[in-house]
Amino acid sequence: MLTFMSVLDGSIVNIALPSISKDLHIPLNQATWTVIVYLIVISGLLLLFGRMGDVFGKIKIFKIGTVIFTIGSFLAGISEFGLIFLLAARVVQAIGASMAMATSFGITTSNFPASMRARAMSITGMFVSLGAIAGPAIGGAILSLLSWSYIFWVNVPFGLLTILIGIKYFPKDTIAQPDEKIDYTGSILFFAFIAIFFLAVNAAEVVGFQDILVISGLVISILFLIAFIKVENVIKEPMIKLEIFKNQLYSISLTTAFLVFAINSYTNILMPFYLQDLRKLTPGQTGLILMCFPIANFIFSPISGWAGDKFDKELITLIGLAGLTLSQIGYLSIGGASPYLLLVITLIANGMSSAIFMSPNNALTMSTVPRPLLGIAGSVTALARNVGFIVGNTFATTMLFIGMSQLAGYRVVNYLPKHPEYFIQSMHWSFIFAALMSLLAFALTLYRMLKRNALHKYVARN
Repeated sequence: MLTFMSVLDGSIVNIALPSISKDLHIPLNQATWTVIVYLIVISGLLLLFGRMGDVFGKIKIFKIGTVIFTIGSFLAGISEFGLIFLLAARVVQAIGASMAMATSFGITTSNFPASMRARAMSITGMFVSLGAIAGPAIGGAILSLLSWSYIFWVNVPFGLLTILIGIKYFPKDTIAQPDEKIDYTGSILFFAFIAIFFLAVNAAEVVGFQDILVISGLVISILFLIAFIKVENVIKEPMIKLEIFKNQLYSISLTTAFLVFAINSYTNILMPFYLQDLRKLTPGQTGLILMCFPIANFIFSPISGWAGDKFDKELITLIGLAGLTLSQIGYLSIGGASPYLLLVITLIANGMSSAIFMSPNNALTMSTVPRPLLGIAGSVTALARNVGFIVGNTFATTMLFIGMSQLAGYRVVNYLPKHPEYFIQSMHWSFIFAALMSLLAFALTLYRMLKRNALHKYVARN
């Protein structure tokens, strides 16, 4: 339920940005900070709350996060106090969402036997898709009848219901290490790395990667990351034990998940441009076509979870990545006058393949982690998802406009109505790169499958 709310909240907020801008009398680029701040805070705190889940109890942290998210949602809907208050409320909301995201994988892994984990994790995938499906429709309905405040307030009844269900049905925490300490130095360094990195990447979408401020931001973020790694290697009780990445099974599974999230971002970014700017469809018509992706994901997530538990998880993930690669190649066949049915089939194949890959891969990822580290491992998995989205979004946008600029002979930062062929060619270049990333994920997964006997030593006996 909380996964549904957080995904729904993100998609609704994007739709409401013009309304927020108009109502608060601020430029649209200032209104987008409601999205940027939310993303930075969630990602920057994931490792901290994952570690706190291992130390104090994952279910405890999750419950507190649900309460904080609900309070933040209520505060964000109070429009009388302006942008600063809204951003502060979004920070509160993001803290709660981060606490829940950081611990959800660990809770699922520790409370389900290995024979049921893929199915259990597939339920989360279903609600991610449901939130993506419902967001544009619910957001549009709310904004047509009520003010933008209700896009946040719609979370409140869901949040209260989630709190009550959690109180009644959550088991007691099975892991608690109250004598352990929290590495706050590492937490600060990691948050600085995430915040500066995301700000630099966000700026690069506007001014390009060649801008001196973007380059400086990326360099500074890397320096913070290096400092974080050095601190974690010497501190007695680090926030994250870096030797977890020596576990090849975990690292390969995590890397392929990151790549898949980045690949899917290409579709999310490029297809709205294609349908609205080139094919001249309305936002409503565009939304209906693009819903094919999350609907296919929603339908095939439980099927993938069942197959992952009943058959070979390695083989299921490989099948999913093969389909994902073919779907990226399918986008290359889409031109300026292609039948919409071809795009619908490609979107369905993309959503289906992602679902087939994700649930078994999540189960494989968490199966490698010993019980005392499930919280931090789950938070790293959630972080890979967030970073994959932002990196994919940035790469897709940057590659599209670099391609169009090269074809036009000057810098292009928007769609060129007089030259639709520039967009089509640049879109194809972008999807070629997405297909290459998919092939890399396929190769890593094939290696994991072929080396399963050697890598089996990394499986935790939970």
